[in-house]
Amino acid sequence: MAELAALAERARVPAPRLIRGSLTGFRQRVRLAVRGRANNPKLGLFEAGSHRVVHIPSCVVHHPLINDVARTFRACLVEHRISPYSDSAHAGLVRYLQLVVERSTQTAQVVVVANDTTPDALAPLFQTLTARLGSRLHSLFWNGNPERTNTILGPHWHRVSGPESLVERAGGLELHYPPGAFGQSNLELAEKMNERVRELVRGAAHVVELYAGVGAIGLPLAESAARVELNELSRDSLAGLEQSIAGLPPELAARVHVLPGPATDATPRLSEADAVIVDPPRRGLDRAVLDALVARPPERLVYVSCGLPSFLVDAGVLLEAGLVLEGLEAYLMFPFTDHVETLAWFRRPG
Repeated sequence: MAELAALAERARVPAPRLIRGSLTGFRQRVRLAVRGRANNPKLGLFEAGSHRVVHIPSCVVHHPLINDVARTFRACLVEHRISPYSDSAHAGLVRYLQLVVERSTQTAQVVVVANDTTPDALAPLFQTLTARLGSRLHSLFWNGNPERTNTILGPHWHRVSGPESLVERAGGLELHYPPGAFGQSNLELAEKMNERVRELVRGAAHVVELYAGVGAIGLPLAESAARVELNELSRDSLAGLEQSIAGLPPELAARVHVLPGPATDATPRLSEADAVIVDPPRRGLDRAVLDALVARPPERLVYVSCGLPSFLVDAGVLLEAGLVLEGLEAYLMFPFTDHVETLAWFRRPG
């Protein structure tokens, strides 16, 4: 927050507000590492700088359903004597467990990440898990990640049961999240931030959003803008975005245009937009995107950042180019940590 306060002082705007949400039960999406032994698996998070897992059977920041499903899954692992993954030996079968809660149904989308190329070895586990979870299960997926890597999800997918995606709502519209798509874990606070972004650009006739994911921020703007262009690279997020667009009324769907591929490919569209929204990954804006925003600034630019160091660098470049910073907000997406997501809005100079 000190760095953001210094930026606000430099730009002569009020110090950023810190916006908080619930302190417990807020986490709707988790990826738990699975390590340990077949008779005593550990499901949790890595200790800093290691592959040693801290077992968290009843984490207070998790939605209760996540703890419930994780305990059931662990019991099934023990019952079937399935070996957890070992990073050093590159052996063992189950690497990670991804759980996402669909709030409207209070059911869980479950992804089991395996050190394998086919789901066959886990078929008995899936049968038991499905029976034990019953009505708590939204859908069940196998993901294959057989390489030595720190990447969690692998390239191989198999849907065992249930719908292809879970559904959340934003601005009255349905958003589809396939299991490989990016989604926020603190939905309560993310929704507040996303609505704030929409407030900041509402009234613009032509909106372009880069790094749009499944459209959680930009898609509801189809109700107020004449044209909304959404750029995304991830295949899974694009699949969710297309599903969401397909569910729109025809008059709204006609206003939405998808720009698949890297954000750098979409830079020619920025000069035609009244408002631009960027929500880049932790590394910040691609240099070509930053250069395009500096060369021809939009009337309104809204920047959502999950990486404070990269945002401060990008904001410095934008200010040096003459863009005017109008406001800053910080969202405490992960209570009990020093990590915030930053929302900043700029206008064209003059």
